[in-house]
Amino acid sequence: MAKARPVPGLTCHETYGSAAAKILLVRTHELSEHRRGVLDTKDIEGVHAMRVATRRLRAALEVFEPCLPGEGYSEVLADVKRLADALGERRDRDVMIEALSSFAAELPASDRRGLDSLVETLRTEQGEANDLLASRVEDARVSELCERLGALAGRASVAAAEEGVGTP
Repeated sequence: MAKARPVPGLTCHETYGSAAAKILLVRTHELSEHRRGVLDTKDIEGVHAMRVATRRLRAALEVFEPCLPGEGYSEVLADVKRLADALGERRDRDVMIEALSSFAAELPASDRRGLDSLVETLRTEQGEANDLLASRVEDARVSELCERLGALAGRASVAAAEEGVGTP
């Protein structure tokens, strides 16, 4: 399982906005970190780790929506959801291929033909899902998303400091 990074400096005494900023920055960094190797169909754990990172990021965005002022929130959330969907499409094929291949390896050769055919169909679908995913994880695209996430986090921190939003 892709373990969540701890959020440095986060305490129970944070304002809501300050906590939002810190958590969003760490979750954004996780997302960026996991994009390396995500298109490698031989190592399916990269897709899993990035998918988990998008789910954590999406949850943080939804939890902290009230303290994310200004424009851009809806668009960022939609982009994170689209990325998660593309990762899910690829991950579904990865898991099915792995399970069916393991099962087929236990069968006599004469009984494998049907499963082998299904695995080949899934590999084709995996390639198609990987092509879609490639367009979602291009360096420039992920970098731009991370910049917009950073801007949201910065606005949350500033708003909390200026307005006392979320003060315990």
